[in-house]
Amino acid sequence: MRTNELMVYKNMDYGDILSDMTFLMENHGNDYYNREDLRSLLFECVNRLLELAVSHGFEGNLWHAYLTFLLVNDENAYSTSCEIVGPVEGSINEIVFHDFEIFKELFDYDFTALEKNLGADCIQTLMNYKNGSAAGKVFNRRIRDRICSLAESLGDTPDVEDFHWKMTQFYREFGVGKLGLHKAFRIEHSEGEKMEIVPITNIAHVHLDDLVGYEIAKKKLIDNTEAFINGRRANNCLLFGDAGTGKSSSIKAILNQYYDQGLRMIEVYKHQFKDLNDVIAQIKNRNYKFIIYMDDLSFEEFEIEYKYLKAVIEGGLEKKPENVLIYATSNRRHLIRETFKDKADRDEELHTNDTVQEKLSLVARFGVTIYFGSPDKKEFQEIVRVLAQRGGINMPEEELLLEANKWELSHGGLSGRTAQQFVDYLAGKETSFLYR
Repeated sequence: MRTNELMVYKNMDYGDILSDMTFLMENHGNDYYNREDLRSLLFECVNRLLELAVSHGFEGNLWHAYLTFLLVNDENAYSTSCEIVGPVEGSINEIVFHDFEIFKELFDYDFTALEKNLGADCIQTLMNYKNGSAAGKVFNRRIRDRICSLAESLGDTPDVEDFHWKMTQFYREFGVGKLGLHKAFRIEHSEGEKMEIVPITNIAHVHLDDLVGYEIAKKKLIDNTEAFINGRRANNCLLFGDAGTGKSSSIKAILNQYYDQGLRMIEVYKHQFKDLNDVIAQIKNRNYKFIIYMDDLSFEEFEIEYKYLKAVIEGGLEKKPENVLIYATSNRRHLIRETFKDKADRDEELHTNDTVQEKLSLVARFGVTIYFGSPDKKEFQEIVRVLAQRGGINMPEEELLLEANKWELSHGGLSGRTAQQFVDYLAGKETSFLYR
């Protein structure tokens, strides 16, 4: 095997298994090495492949799944150039073709002689591995199936040209690395205080059609997002209004609807605003469109984190990248809490207008503001009717609405969230009239 000749796919995560397996492929018949040591190394490699299969949910031919995982996970000069845009021109194609020749040899490797020389048939048990769980801890089922399907396809390629084409198409359609395979991310700090963008593997599968009503608000959000996705001018968005009206659900639905067009979302909390510049530095040169999502955004009068946000949105020396927008939700229209004491303080200031503008300038930097108000009684009942129908609740309409009215009086008032909670309550009751 010529893995030492790899040029583009050189420093891959989890590449230690490949290094040890390549050593075994080259030396299993060499009398210079102790047979028991080689045998022990083989079992160790099998153990690591099994651990990877369990953590990532892989099944089928684990050797092929592992090699495919290396290819789809490695963010290099070629893979990041091909993500979303597809084949690229230039000498990089000749170089990567050389690397794919080596990977094709690894895919086609016959383990029969290796197992015979080391007196072990453990590799054969990995050729048709059955995973007992739906997915692993690292990948959800959608990502696992995508990688396993590609592994099977690459294993069937007749030549390097086909191998090269299938990998390039995968990068174009799904991207590469964690930013390509996952939809959403959060920020975490490691022990060394290094900021890291970490995938969120379990995303609510909510869609815009699931949100009953708010058609004008949804259209405004869709229009802005589609302009962003298609490379046109778009604005940062603030979704504000009453609690439980679907602001956060709308943004999650936007992610689900436009993920396959290259949209990604990074959730950032208020205490992490100081990391925003580092986040943008990591994503600004990628071919995806990123929404930095801030849920339930508001500030008390003593909090100064909003100043970090103001600088990032508009006001720093470096221009905000064209592939980054900020979407925020808030129950407050003006984000920064003001009290009557503020008014009294301003009455004593010489430059009261400066104080007002300081607190209002953050909202002004969101070019699109979208209002989500609480439904009236009639709208609330329509939401209940639609959700009950979708949930398979079989109850006379008059009784359904009567119970819904009782529920909202003691469970938070008129809102889409209250309606959903009421329908979930009905669906959870073990009585005969609930399901068709």
